Amino acid sequence: MKKIVLVIAGVALSSIALAAPSKKEVLSHYTDLAHAMYQDSLTSAKDLQEAINNLVAKPTEANLAAAKAAWKVSRVPYLQTEAYRFGNAIVDDWEGRVNAWPLDEGMIDYVSADYGDESDENPYYTANIVANKKLMIGGKEVDASKITKALLADTLHELDEIESNVATGYHAIEFLLWGQDLNGTGPGAGARPASDFDTKNCSRGNCDRRASYLTASTDLLIDDLSWMTNQWAAGGEARTTLMKGNAGEGIAAILTGMGSLSYGELAGERMKLGLMLHDPEEEHDCFSDNTHWSQYYDAKSVQNVYTGNYTRIDGSKVSGPSVSDLVAAKDTSVDKALRAKLNTTMAKMQVLVDSAEKDGVTYDQLIGEGNKAGNAKVMTAINALLAQTKDIEKAVTALNLEPIAFEGSDSLDTPKKVFE
Repeated sequence: MKKIVLVIAGVALSSIALAAPSKKEVLSHYTDLAHAMYQDSLTSAKDLQEAINNLVAKPTEANLAAAKAAWKVSRVPYLQTEAYRFGNAIVDDWEGRVNAWPLDEGMIDYVSADYGDESDENPYYTANIVANKKLMIGGKEVDASKITKALLADTLHELDEIESNVATGYHAIEFLLWGQDLNGTGPGAGARPASDFDTKNCSRGNCDRRASYLTASTDLLIDDLSWMTNQWAAGGEARTTLMKGNAGEGIAAILTGMGSLSYGELAGERMKLGLMLHDPEEEHDCFSDNTHWSQYYDAKSVQNVYTGNYTRIDGSKVSGPSVSDLVAAKDTSVDKALRAKLNTTMAKMQVLVDSAEKDGVTYDQLIGEGNKAGNAKVMTAINALLAQTKDIEKAVTALNLEPIAFEGSDSLDTPKKVFE
C-alpha cells in the first residue's frame, strides 16, 4: 500500500492509503509501452526509408547527410526497446535481424587495405556482396545478381552461423551510409562519399548494386519492425503470451530484461569490453560515432520500463502502472534507491553525450589507450550501471520473486578471459 499524506501549513491532516496496481495491470501497461516504442521505431524507419530513396534517386552530399541524420533519429525509439530483450524470447530471437553487431564489413562492400583479406574465424570476411554477382557459399555457387531482401535475410545474414556475418539491420545500413571509420581512436567517423551511389559518376564501382543493397536492407528493416510492432498490438503473440501467463513470471521477465541490459549487455559487452581492449571496433555504432546516444538510450530503456514512462517521437507522454509502483508498495526505500540509481546512471551517460556533442570527443576517443580522463568518464558510467543492477536485484527480493540470473559478460565476470 502507498500512503499520501496531506500537509497544510506544516500539519499532517490525513493519510490516505492507495492500493498498488495489480501485476496484471503492470503487465498490460508494459505491453502498451512496447507497442508505442516499436510503433515509433517503425515510423522513424519509414522516414529513413524515404531519405534513402531520395539519396538513391539523387546521390548528392546533401541527400547523404539527410539519410545519415534520419538513421540517427531512427535509433532513438528503437534503442529504448532494448530492455524488452532477455526476458521476452520473441524479442531476443528476433533482435539479431535488426541490431546485430559488430559486423565484418568486408562481407558487404569494399574496405581499406588495412582491413586485411582473410580471417581464421570467417571465410566470408571479404566476400564483398556489392562487388560480386556470384558468391561461393559452402562450395556451392549462389546467384547474387539481384540484391534482394530474401538474399540478405535468408541466405547471407549470419552466414555459416558466424555472428559477425551481419547482412541486415541498422548496422549494415549504417556501414553503407558512412563507410569504414578509419580513424581508430582519433577524431572522425566514416566518410563514404555520395558518389558511391551515383551510377553516372561512380567513385568506387558497383554503385547500382550498392544502392540496391541499401534500399533492400532498409525495406527489410521496415518489414522486421512492422512484424514486431504487430506482436505487441492487441491480439499479438508477445502481448498475449504475457497477459495469459503467470503474472509473477511476467514481472520477473521485466526485471530480467532490465538487469540483463544494465549488467551484461550494456555495462559489459558494449562498454567494459571496448574499454579494456581500447578497441573502437567494440563500440556499438562504430561507423557513425553515434555510440554515445546508443548507450544513453539503452540506459533510458531500463529507466522507462521500471517507471512505466516513455516520451514518444511526437512529444506525447505514455505513463501507467509500473514495476516501480509494485516495489514501492512492498518497500518504499528500495524503490526510492533504485530510482535514484537510475537517475545517476542517466547523468553519467549524459556526460558521454556532452563529450561528443559539445566537446567533439566521441566515445571511440574516450576509450583510447592513454586517455586517462576519457577512460575515467566511461568507467564512471559503467560503475553507475553496476550499482543500479544491485538495486534491481533488491527490487527482485522486495517483490518476493525467485533470484534472477542476469546476462553476464566476461569483461565483468572473468576479465582474464578477455585477453586469452
